[in-house]
Amino acid sequence: MLARLKNLTNRALNHQGFMRYFANTSWMFGEQVLRMASGLLVGIWVARYLGPEQFGLFSYALAFVSIFSGLAKLGLDGIVVRYLVNHPNQRDVYLGTAFWLKFVGAFVMLGIVALATLFTSNDHTTNLYVFIIASGIIFQSFEVVDFYFQSKVLSKFVSICKITQLAVSSALKIYFVLTGADLIWFVIVTLIDQVMLSLALLVAYRFQKNPSFYRFYDINIAKELLKISWPLILSGLAIIVYMRIDQLMIKELLGAKEVGLFTAAVRLSEVWYFVPVIITSSLFPAIVSAKKVSRMLYLQRLQKLSTLMTWLAVALALPVTFFADSIINLLYGFSYQQAGFVLAIHIWSTIFVFLGVSSGVFFTVENYTKKSLYRTLIGAVSNVLLNIVLIPHYGISGAAISTVISQFIANFLYDFFDESLKELVVIKLNSLFPIYYIKLLKAN
Repeated sequence: MLARLKNLTNRALNHQGFMRYFANTSWMFGEQVLRMASGLLVGIWVARYLGPEQFGLFSYALAFVSIFSGLAKLGLDGIVVRYLVNHPNQRDVYLGTAFWLKFVGAFVMLGIVALATLFTSNDHTTNLYVFIIASGIIFQSFEVVDFYFQSKVLSKFVSICKITQLAVSSALKIYFVLTGADLIWFVIVTLIDQVMLSLALLVAYRFQKNPSFYRFYDINIAKELLKISWPLILSGLAIIVYMRIDQLMIKELLGAKEVGLFTAAVRLSEVWYFVPVIITSSLFPAIVSAKKVSRMLYLQRLQKLSTLMTWLAVALALPVTFFADSIINLLYGFSYQQAGFVLAIHIWSTIFVFLGVSSGVFFTVENYTKKSLYRTLIGAVSNVLLNIVLIPHYGISGAAISTVISQFIANFLYDFFDESLKELVVIKLNSLFPIYYIKLLKAN
């Protein structure tokens, strides 16, 4: 066994492709580990400093903006990366066109946010927080640089940019806590984060001696991208809705303090969502390339990715469930103790989130954008309806239960009702029940 393991290790270390993707993933993973550490140390320190009510108000403003932020993204992320991998000679025009589409989308989003606030019970101060945070979305147009580095498997540069932004952001938050600053200063930091990251990405792109992509635009490519991405725009919006609508509904039904308690638990659960995003983003070019070789190789790589995601989530959920109360009391303090039970429930949504992210690769590569939209819309509607029923009866625990069920419906159950997703159903069942389903496949 040891000899075999040593042989596999040596082969991997000598395999140029493996080492390239491993290095790429390592940079992204390292950046997210630092971000997670910052969230656990600085983020929790800020939450303790603000207290459940002020922290809840801050979280509500962030959630309100995130509901509409998908409009500015325009569902272009995976699509542009795919085009850059398949058509590297048209890099500048794809990046430039995507940039201007996202830039215009950001202003459309600001207008919609302004209209949406009219239908809330927010006071003037809360709406001010919302607009400060929302204005930062304009600078997310520069994330097209990230698409370029993903297509080249060069996420090192993006990771350095994000680490720099994280360091400055954390330093500012620590300074504001030590000086007893008001909540608005922590809100302003979210805007500074977006400005800094966009500038850092632009510098990294120019460091590669690339021309200024924002000088390029092609109306035909814009139409092509939007034709493909419009279902993903609604899909991205639906994803955010069933991930953040809980906080908005809790605010309206229970109050800001309960939002703070719920968010404290959810952040400890969602802090792990970077794992599937990093791994799938890094391996996405390899999966796209595999399809060019053979469908079998393509499906095999998807299977390995899905199985890895599933059992990483299980390995995470089990210990967190048993020690949820102790984790909350240790990190947040006595004032947040009600969040323990919420964490023990919410953490199980990670299984279906991880599965959803890995299967998202299949939807993107197969151009199943409409199917991706349908399943996320079903998940969003399920979450809203479940929240309406469960929050009044079970409070913030009801919101956590709604999240788990809606993630299960969207990222697992939906596929069984679509004939064209048979391959994906096999992959997911084989990931969750490997021994049983391998025997079933052999029997057939």
